[in-house]
Amino acid sequence: ACIRGVRPGLGVVAVWAYGGGRARPRGVPVGVGAWRGDRRAPAHVLAYDLADALFAPWPGTLPEPQWPARWIAKTIHTGAFSRFDEVEAASSQVQPQTVVCLLGNGGSDLPERFAETVAAATPQWQWTFCGGDFGPSRVPLSDLLAAAQVVITHAGQNAVAEVAALRRPAVVVAQPRPHDEQLATVRALRKGDLAVTSDRWPVAGDWPELLAQAVDLGGAGWERWNDHHGAQRAAAALAQVASR
Repeated sequence: ACIRGVRPGLGVVAVWAYGGGRARPRGVPVGVGAWRGDRRAPAHVLAYDLADALFAPWPGTLPEPQWPARWIAKTIHTGAFSRFDEVEAASSQVQPQTVVCLLGNGGSDLPERFAETVAAATPQWQWTFCGGDFGPSRVPLSDLLAAAQVVITHAGQNAVAEVAALRRPAVVVAQPRPHDEQLATVRALRKGDLAVTSDRWPVAGDWPELLAQAVDLGGAGWERWNDHHGAQRAAAALAQVASR
């Protein structure tokens, strides 16, 4: 837009120094969508330093502990938000002793024969697997998650935000990702006591206790992660930065 002679009011980029670097010399405010994890790589440092504001889709009560003060000072914590924020999940639709295992498409380190071994270790639970090598859900994902007594999910930002939106008791497992972003998310959830967490996929024999812990913890604490108003806060923050 700048090259064509139209000056936008705000440029918003994911962790991308090139995009911010193109906008700033033209006097365009830059907002960067923040990610958890180790952001000491030169490109990330440049992007975060160039930004007028960092938009963090997690609560300010659970910040990134290793960020320098100069980043914290310009971070706007919107809280998480998702496509399921307006879904009405009635407690009456929960099916007792059902587990949904939600896997991402970015790769996983599932133990060998994971589905068979966990089902054998928890015979009183009914498991449903979706995502990753298991393919998409056959029913709307919001319905599937809302009906599960416990959700097992990787620690990607979107997946965690969706589980939080539906207030489902959960076991959240960090998958190997660049910059340890999922590991950082798991550590934040553990600190907030929002879900049962693991830094790696547990072995089959651990699952009976993990599922029991998730049921005991419940899902009410997810409101502190996603209170269903994060999108509105993000929109207001974008307008605020654009008006500077």
